[in-house]
Amino acid sequence: VYRIDVTGTVENGLAPYIARGLSEAEAAGADAVYLDIDTPGGRVDAAERISDAIRAAAIPVYAFVNPRAFSAGALIAISTTAVYMGPGAVMGAATPVDGEGVRASEKMVSAMRAEFRAVAEQRGLDPRIAEAMVDERIAIPGLDPADELLTLTTAEALRVGYAKAEVADEAALLQAVGLPGARVVPLEPNWAEQVVRFLTNPLVAPLLLSLGVLGLVFEIKTGAFGIGGLLSLTSLGLFFGSSFVLGLAGWEEILLLGLGLVALAVEVLVLPGFGVAGILGLAAIGGAMALAMMGAAPTTGDVVQALAVLGASLVITAAVVFAWLRHLPNSGRFDGLYLKGRMAQSEGYISAPRTELVGQDGIALTDLRPAGTARIGTERVDVVTEGEYVPQGSAVQVIRSEGYRHVVRELVESRGSSV
Repeated sequence: VYRIDVTGTVENGLAPYIARGLSEAEAAGADAVYLDIDTPGGRVDAAERISDAIRAAAIPVYAFVNPRAFSAGALIAISTTAVYMGPGAVMGAATPVDGEGVRASEKMVSAMRAEFRAVAEQRGLDPRIAEAMVDERIAIPGLDPADELLTLTTAEALRVGYAKAEVADEAALLQAVGLPGARVVPLEPNWAEQVVRFLTNPLVAPLLLSLGVLGLVFEIKTGAFGIGGLLSLTSLGLFFGSSFVLGLAGWEEILLLGLGLVALAVEVLVLPGFGVAGILGLAAIGGAMALAMMGAAPTTGDVVQALAVLGASLVITAAVVFAWLRHLPNSGRFDGLYLKGRMAQSEGYISAPRTELVGQDGIALTDLRPAGTARIGTERVDVVTEGEYVPQGSAVQVIRSEGYRHVVRELVESRGSSV
C-alpha cells in the first residue's frame, strides 16, 4: 500500500506529486493507495487535477481524513474510492473565495458546485450534500441549516454515507480496507518536484520575475546583449519552466513570452531609443507572466494571488532600478558594463558654448591643424584656429566662441616656447 501525504495548503506542486505516486503504485502492483489528508484547502485548479488523477487510477485510492479536509481538500477526499475519518475529524466548507477570504463570484460558485455534484454522483454519494459544502444557500434538513456551509464531522459523515468508518490510525485503516498488516510505502517528493515547488513558492516567484525584468532593463540601457540578457533568460526560463511542468503555463503563454522577447530584442538591437516595440514587448511579457500563474480556470483568488506576485516583483524591480540609477553611474565598478552619461570638462568635453573663455590665454597641447586641444586655465578644451598652423607648446588666446567652436590665435611672442 502506498501512502501519499496531502498536508498543508493544496498548491500547484501537489498535483504532479500525487499523479506520480498513483502511477508508481500502479506500476509496482500495489494493492491500494491511501491519502493521509490534513489540509485547510488551497487552489481549485490544483484540486481538480488531483481529483481527475484519483478517479482515473486503476487501483483503489482511499482517503484518511486526519483530521481535516476543508475546501479543496474535501474535493480530493470525496474523489477517492472511499473516505475514512479519524476521531474528531471534519470535512467540507468548500465555497471558493478570493484572496481576502470573500465569497467568489456566482460563476465560480456554480462551477465548483457542479464539480462537487459530478464527483459525488460518480462515487455514489448524495450530490445535495456535496453541493451544500460549496453553496451555503443549500439546506440539508436535520444536518445543515440554510445560509451555512456544510461541514461534516466524523459522526455526521458516517450517518450520511460520506465516510465508511472511523479509524484511529494507519493500522486501523488497513484493517478497515481489508489489507491488515500490508507493507506501507511512503511516497517521498523527488528532487524535481521539490525544485518546482520551491520555484513556484509565492516568495520565490516574485524574485524570479524581478530578476527577469531587471535583466531586460539592463539590456535596454546598455543597448547590447550581455549579462543582463543571460540573467533575464535564465530567470524567466526557471519561472515559466516550473509553471509549464505544473500545467499552469501552456504553449500560448510560452508563445506570448517569445513574442515579447522578440519585440524587446528589436527595440534594443535594431531601433534607436525606446518606443512602441519596447512597450508592446513589456506588455506581452507581463501578460504571459500573469497567465502562467493563473492556470486554465482561475478563480478570483488565483487572479488576486497572481497580481500580488506581479506587484511584489514590480516593487522589488523599481527599488533596485532606483538604487542602480542613483548609485552606479557614480561608481567605477561597472564602467565597462554601460555607457556613462557624463563627460568631464577636465577630459576635454564641452557640453555648451564657453563664452567666459574669450580673452583667456592658454597653451596648445597638440599641434593645431587647425583643430586640436589646448589647456585654457586648468581645463583641456577642444579649439580651432582661423586656419593657420600652430605647433604644440605655443601660447594661444581664445578670441571668440561660436557655438561649440572655441577659436584661438597664436601669441606670436610665444613661438619656440614649450610646455
